[in-house]
Amino acid sequence: MGDILFLAHRIPYPPNRGDKIRSFNILKHLCTLGTVHLATFADDDEDMGHAEALRPMLGSLHIEKRTVSTPVGAAQALMTGKPVSLTMFDSAGIRHFVSDTLATQSIDAVFVFSGQMAQFVPELPADTRFVVDFCDVDSAKFAAYAENSTGVMRMMHAREARLLSAFEHSIAQRADHSLFVSATEAALFQDGVGLADNRVLPLENGIDCAFFDPAADFEPVETPSGSLIVFTGQMDYRPNIEAVQSFADDAFPLIREERPNAHFAIVGRNPTPEVTRLAQRDGIIVTGGVPDIRSWLAAADVIGAPLRIARGIQNKVLEAMAMARPVVASPAAFEGIDAKPGEHLIVAESQAEEAGLVLELLNDPVRADRVGDSARSHMLDRYVWKETLAPIGPLIGMEHTPQDRPAPVMVS
Repeated sequence: MGDILFLAHRIPYPPNRGDKIRSFNILKHLCTLGTVHLATFADDDEDMGHAEALRPMLGSLHIEKRTVSTPVGAAQALMTGKPVSLTMFDSAGIRHFVSDTLATQSIDAVFVFSGQMAQFVPELPADTRFVVDFCDVDSAKFAAYAENSTGVMRMMHAREARLLSAFEHSIAQRADHSLFVSATEAALFQDGVGLADNRVLPLENGIDCAFFDPAADFEPVETPSGSLIVFTGQMDYRPNIEAVQSFADDAFPLIREERPNAHFAIVGRNPTPEVTRLAQRDGIIVTGGVPDIRSWLAAADVIGAPLRIARGIQNKVLEAMAMARPVVASPAAFEGIDAKPGEHLIVAESQAEEAGLVLELLNDPVRADRVGDSARSHMLDRYVWKETLAPIGPLIGMEHTPQDRPAPVMVS
């Protein structure tokens, strides 16, 4: 037993998007190792309301609504020479909570979820473990944005990539361990930072196969007649926006030529105007947020994951595979997932292949079901949170101890 200070850039509840799924499961695991003190941000009032669901798990909690807008954060970054990723998440309140907690509690380990939260961690005593879960190499993501942008945005993304990379490396030099969601991301970071292998490590995601189970109790969704291709994700996130735009422009028209009754459903919260405009096209559905993502996954004939820019492991792919649905993924969406293309999922090596591979599955439902069943079996064998998160205890110097603190009920 010990005390753990956990910092997360977004409240880790409810686990209804990629980063929250990972942070929530890490938080639950940390609560089996010791008493957790959490400092985190809320995006809005709804997020603030979820604090009470977490409080019974914790020794203490500090949550505040993030109020720095993108223009203000960018202006502060330019004035201070910092990355926007840091100025957007700066907070005197969290600095005070961290300082007070370190002074008044016997903190044995500091666990940071998402690199920008490491800015709040002061110099620590030598016997206090410091672990940072970067998840992905965010600086590499901004470098990819720069390559795909022009003009001022190209300059801004390149600046962010350069400054954020320097910050990531400086934090990794201080941390006992830097964690990444896949071996690929860990190797990419290791190449740049040059630390010992035992200090830069993968910590893979898992999947709740009891929740994401086609036999579970959830409401079916009413869908149009004909074939259904589904994409799921947070629809104000640039890689997701670009993925559905690309699929709608390039692959879906070819699919409709052969199967005029095919539909493409874009399922996820906060669709931007450019996403909602896609619903004006024949056969395209934009749902916005839905009560239960499993309903749409179960209804799909094929799940599309045509991401062009992606980092780490895509939870959307793991969820679809756990629901026994056949997935057609781009190489970027497949990267980091331990699975066999052609057996557990289908990988479209190029944009030109996507339409043809989706059509093959739509035209051969027996094969599609076989791929989906194989996918679920693989998730049960390979991606279980208890197993993927087991390394955390040794990394922070704590062993598993059963706790009587209740965890929130899983929600979709």
